[in-house]
Amino acid sequence: MSTFKRVSLLAVLLLGALGFYQVGFQSGALLFLALGVVLEISFWFGVFKWQKAKSED
Repeated sequence: MSTFKRVSLLAVLLLGALGFYQVGFQSGALLFLALGVVLEISFWFGVFKWQKAKSED
């Protein structure tokens, strides 16, 4: 995945999480808070992407 696409996707995930948090806190709806948590976790896994070690034979 290109760097631009990855950064764009991470920005969308973070903005989406913040949006769901805002709606969830204002309305008290746990569903929106849970969706915010899911998007934030996705963001952090994307920032610290685990890469498989390349084995040299």
